[in-house]
Amino acid sequence: MNSIEKLLSAYEQKRHICVGLDTDIELIPKHLLEFDDPVYEFNKEIINATINSAGAYKFNLAFYESNGIKGITSLLKSLEFIDGRAFTIGDGKRGDIGNTSSMYAKSMFDYFNFDSTTVNPLMGFDSVNPFLEYSSKITYVLGLTSNSGAQDFEKLILVGGKKLFQKIIEKLTEWNKNKNLGIVFGATQLNELIENFEQIKNTHLLIPGVGSQGGSLEEIAEFFSKNNFNSFLINASRSIIYKDKSISFAAGALEELNNLNLTLDKN
Repeated sequence: MNSIEKLLSAYEQKRHICVGLDTDIELIPKHLLEFDDPVYEFNKEIINATINSAGAYKFNLAFYESNGIKGITSLLKSLEFIDGRAFTIGDGKRGDIGNTSSMYAKSMFDYFNFDSTTVNPLMGFDSVNPFLEYSSKITYVLGLTSNSGAQDFEKLILVGGKKLFQKIIEKLTEWNKNKNLGIVFGATQLNELIENFEQIKNTHLLIPGVGSQGGSLEEIAEFFSKNNFNSFLINASRSIIYKDKSISFAAGALEELNNLNLTLDKN
């Protein structure tokens, strides 16, 4: 089963919640610090508890790269533990001139063997295309993000009246020749999601920003249900993995994940 097939299988099983493994050693339960690799032990327990209910796992690379070789080792061991059983996202928001992006794509898809990655499109087509050339992988490109700073550039009004993010998603739909392009659209931008849905409904959507960032899972689920839209993952990180900081943290993560799944199932 290739990467796209894994994602489609998650959709078919109505597994739309992506567990974000933004693992911070300062926030994990203290008893794990007794292990040689506490980050990996935390990830392993979360994955083991949630693997039958999660749609995907997203690794925010900053949380691993910040710990140097030790962090990369934790990441590689976590991916090895998943062992192809779930769709994975390498969240690095890469994007540079073509030759450099080719190296980033090689890192994400050949070395780490992620099923997908995230890319910043602001340097244009040549910064995105090396990722899209991996036709069996998914490349999630930033459209409109969930953070407050999206106001600074993404919502700037261009000559002609369109906002910058609207011009970006217009280009992204043009570039989606291999049908392997996804768009990152923040859950906190619900009105814009609804307004621009016709433009993005034929792509895969990655929706961050529910839970700790304040996006409404209920409203997004209701909108997607009304529009019979199934090609999406909704990421939740801190609200799942840090739900319980006791020795039973993995069970707490599963409970929160199941609550999110129930919210989706109601619609």
